[in-house]
Amino acid sequence: MSVFYQKFERHAHGEGLKGHATHYCAGCGHGLVHKYIAEAIEELGIQNRTVAISPVGCSVFMYYYMDVGNTQAAHGRAPAVAIGHKVANPEAIVLSYQGDGDLASIGLGEILQACQIGMPITFIFVNNAIYGMTGGQMAPTTLPGQKTTTTPEGRSRLAGEPLRMAEIIAQIDGPVYVERCALFDNKQRMRTRKAIQKGLRLQAENRGLSFIEILSECPTHLKMTPTEAEKWVEENMTRYFPLGVKKDETVEPWFDLGTPSFDADRVIELIGATDTPAERFSSEFPAHLDERDIEIKFAGAGGDGAQTIAMLTTKTAIDEGWDSTHIPSYGPESRGGTSYADVHIARDEVLSPSAPNPHMLVAFNAPSLEKFGPTVRKGGIIVYDSSVVRTPPKLDDSVRVVGVPCTEIAQELGKRMVKNVVALGAVQAASGLFPPESFLTTLRRVLKANCSVLELNETAFARGRAACETAAATA
Repeated sequence: MSVFYQKFERHAHGEGLKGHATHYCAGCGHGLVHKYIAEAIEELGIQNRTVAISPVGCSVFMYYYMDVGNTQAAHGRAPAVAIGHKVANPEAIVLSYQGDGDLASIGLGEILQACQIGMPITFIFVNNAIYGMTGGQMAPTTLPGQKTTTTPEGRSRLAGEPLRMAEIIAQIDGPVYVERCALFDNKQRMRTRKAIQKGLRLQAENRGLSFIEILSECPTHLKMTPTEAEKWVEENMTRYFPLGVKKDETVEPWFDLGTPSFDADRVIELIGATDTPAERFSSEFPAHLDERDIEIKFAGAGGDGAQTIAMLTTKTAIDEGWDSTHIPSYGPESRGGTSYADVHIARDEVLSPSAPNPHMLVAFNAPSLEKFGPTVRKGGIIVYDSSVVRTPPKLDDSVRVVGVPCTEIAQELGKRMVKNVVALGAVQAASGLFPPESFLTTLRRVLKANCSVLELNETAFARGRAACETAAATA
């Protein structure tokens, strides 16, 4: 069959028997479902249009086998990836292939919202009532009384009842076709094959979204032979998951987004941007901090403004002509704990947005300094708010530690919330990352719609620089 690769190059390098065999356990239903998908793709003549999405789970290596477009999604996020593919290329036949732990647990929000939108996408939901790949834990579809590694005495009432996904999806307005099938005998297999073909055909005809749930055997975690597992599915799973069509609406073709435009000028117009290069105030990369990639971490309690100055720093770096990323991380505490933002500034390209060993740390409170101070690399710089942290912890002797009373200065200026801009001025003075005018230009652009506070922020920036210089002189 042409939809399958003739040799599975990425499975054991395509050598020997493994080059022609899947990774699925004996008796697993995934192999049959793959076969029916491939047959449907071939019969409908849509191979060159098909994009298969396989997230984490037993189907994670689906791209080993099918010669179609393939994307691997993060756990539970296949519906979001599917929508992205469909919008970017409306002519694509998008197939999201998910298991019960993936779709009905971590991805429950994604599948519900995707179905509510209802654009033509085909979802294949393989329900084997267990977390198969990760060790046999209880899944949202595990049956009452069923033993798993996390319910060794059987799923109890306190663990909740199984989720009937086909029935849930059928109640949503978006889908046009919802059916639950099985694989335990030839009659059910043929129904499954037809359901998959129908789901893909409805998408190819732009009629709408299809959701096909397939009850599948997992002999490995049931600790049964394939024949025994088939009987178990028939006698037990169908009691809780009745087979059949749950929704089948006849609708006229409606989906027509036209051809998406990726014209750069149009994007610039829509977002109100400009292609005029920003004014630059430094002539070269700040290689005195690192030759190629500078990591900075801004950390504090919620409301300290760490995220804001991280974004200001990132914008400044981009304006100076370098690749830069900002990734926020919010802890569970809205006040009093620690949240942080990682910033990278790269000469060529940022390869990872996280900053586990920063060149520079800006800490607004004691928990942040305690947590992240030891992670600063040798020869790095730490700027902390000495108004809040009176006695810094013992840190590596090679790290330059500068205490600046950011909160006190902000209070003197009459607005406590500008303490982060005080800290930004201190960062500039302590590191020489970019010239002062680089940061001030970014501030002016960001605050152009709120000019009443621009002078205050410029003063805060200057006071932070001066305080840092004073602290360095007296150290």
